[in-house]
Amino acid sequence: MPRRTRTLDPAYFDAIYVSDPDPWKFASSAYERNKYAVTLAALPKPRYARALEIGCSIGVLTRKLAGRCDAILAVDVAEAPLTEARWRCADLPNVRLEQMFVPEQWPDGPCDLVVLSEVIYYLRAEDVTRLALRVARSLTPGGNVVLVHWTGETDYPLTGEQAANLFIAAMGKTVRVHRTEWHYHFRLDVLAHCESALPEPREGATRP
Repeated sequence: MPRRTRTLDPAYFDAIYVSDPDPWKFASSAYERNKYAVTLAALPKPRYARALEIGCSIGVLTRKLAGRCDAILAVDVAEAPLTEARWRCADLPNVRLEQMFVPEQWPDGPCDLVVLSEVIYYLRAEDVTRLALRVARSLTPGGNVVLVHWTGETDYPLTGEQAANLFIAAMGKTVRVHRTEWHYHFRLDVLAHCESALPEPREGATRP
């Protein structure tokens, strides 16, 4: 299928949510349940002070991350899924949800965890570089960045592999790769701030 050449804008996602409030079946698919479990298990630390989740959609992963964070800001480009996310996380005082078009917009303040789950490949290469700069400036010493990307076919500006590789390269010496894993239909990368004193990963890069 022909690949899009521009970063997907808010109108693209607004149109998707008009036709389906959960277009990627975040709340019901076995793929998503497995991906969430793998993501949480891969976090190097048991708890984080302030997390930032980019592309939270209806808040399913947000709710799970909230149990590992003192505070979490979850943002999405579209307002419709945020309504559902606010309902889903209404009983969690440590969760804040905002509409934001990243990397054009970016929240204030540092964070020690940034989660980019199935997001970066919506951006063109130039915007991936801008996103990496934003993350690098926000990440505190000892912090982590978690990337998750679908590796199947799409018409997005980048493939999952391209998105992860471009982002990691653009982060430069700010981070080191703590672990990379390939699972069924997705790739997971955990990055560690270079000043962090994390244990060595249990395993090297793995493929299923």
